[in-house]
Parts: sequence; C-alpha cells; structure tokens
Amino acid sequence: MFVIDNSSKTPIYEQIKTQILALVSSGVLKPGDKLPSLRSLSSSMSLNINTIKKVFSELENDGVIISVLGSGSYVSDNAVRNPKILEKAENELTEALRSAKSVGVTKEEVLSLVEKIYEEEIR
Repeated sequence: MFVIDNSSKTPIYEQIKTQILALVSSGVLKPGDKLPSLRSLSSSMSLNINTIKKVFSELENDGVIISVLGSGSYVSDNAVRNPKILEKAENELTEALRSAKSVGVTKEEVLSLVEKIYEEEIR
C-alpha cells in the first residue's frame, strides 16, 4: 500500500503520512473509509508500531482521521482540503520559496519546478 524510501532524508512516518494525505486528496480514500489497523500496517511494512501510531496521531490531530475506540480509524468527513493541512502546506511552501529566493533561484525556475511536480504521478 505504501512505498518507503529508506535512503530518503524524510522520516518514514512523514513518508507514510504524506502518502495517506495524497490518497485522501486524490479520492482513493474517501470520508468514512476505514484505515488498516496499526498492527496490520506495522506488520505488513515491517515497521515498529510506534511509527504507525505517530502517523495516525498526527493525522488525527490535524483532523484528517478519527479513531473510534474498539473499532479503528476512519477518514474524517472534513479530511479533503482540511484547513490545518492546507495551512501547514502553505507555511512550508512559503519557507521553501524564501529559501530558494535567498540563494538566487529565479521565479521562472520556481514556476518550472511547480509545473514539473504537478505533472508527476503520485506514487
């Protein structure tokens, strides 16, 4: 279900979280859909259960999923275009653009990169 790049500088929990968010935003995971259990995900991915707990905890704090005691975790009704997630993304983009601008990356180079990224297929 998820692809982990062990050579990436991005922590594993962030990779999984990003992929879940991409599945939600693309409509593969819809509001009300049940997510796999913590144990099944950690087992199938050969990861420590605490890694998956961290992913689910952050997604729940962001309002993307809800956990129901004894039942599991589900995609929340307001998961798509969630304001908290959008604000975080905007802040990260702002920081990245300021950093790029400070080292001389041109607006045209940024726009070209944006086009390239939006043309890529979601993994």
